[in-house]
Amino acid sequence: MKKIGYLGPAGTNAEAAAIKYSAGTSAELVPFETIFDVIAACDAGSVEEGVVPIENSSEGSVSITLDLLASKDTKVKICQEIDIPINHCLLVRAGTALADIKDVISHPQGLAQCQHYIRKNLGSVTTHAATSTAAAAESIAAGKFPHGAAIAAKILAEKLGLVILAEKINDFESVTRFVVLSKKDHAPTGNDKTSVVLSAKKDKPGVLFAILGELAKRSINLTKIESRPRKKMLGDYIFFIDLQGHRKDTKISAAIKSMGQKASFFKLLGSYPEA
Repeated sequence: MKKIGYLGPAGTNAEAAAIKYSAGTSAELVPFETIFDVIAACDAGSVEEGVVPIENSSEGSVSITLDLLASKDTKVKICQEIDIPINHCLLVRAGTALADIKDVISHPQGLAQCQHYIRKNLGSVTTHAATSTAAAAESIAAGKFPHGAAIAAKILAEKLGLVILAEKINDFESVTRFVVLSKKDHAPTGNDKTSVVLSAKKDKPGVLFAILGELAKRSINLTKIESRPRKKMLGDYIFFIDLQGHRKDTKISAAIKSMGQKASFFKLLGSYPEA
């Protein structure tokens, strides 16, 4: 039976993505405490695939996922992407009223996605970061914050015996994109995207333009570009790029080869069906 790792514990949006991805199969879903643990397990082969968040429509990319995918030590590739609508709820222990709340705990992305709600409805509460929204809810259920509330999924209220004080407290309607990681990416489907990460050879005008020009001259659509610090020195960046098409497509293959020749660092993150 195939094992699929995900950012746990049970009840996270990552589990929802893993359930959606594995629907109709007999795969075993295995929760891990951190994104690092999921990716490490995939690399080590203790699970065949892993599901981790990579981007939210309101808060942007999940930096730890990007950094780990860019690492030379990470061997797995993206083989699928899954979009999950986010519905954050305010969960408390029975008997806790809105006016009683002094602490709010959630995953950093959850806190960021609900910051206006927190300020407007909860005043000067103290916020705390958890490894996941489910871990936040578990800490409330365990009584670690006597006057606390968790921002987490509705399903956790019934599972942990918590009360829902408010639903859909996201500041904006949002969707989180999850990626499935595997030792191999996906075969061409005719509706694919390819993700790469690279850095320019020299810090001079036109270097990045020359690399991206390999896409323009082949009429390849660039759907995303994002920079991240390379973690070596200030002003040194790597660029994450998504293109429409599969790495096995003739023009995509040629573009990837030319871009790699012009870059000081280049890594193919995978080709996979668009969500």
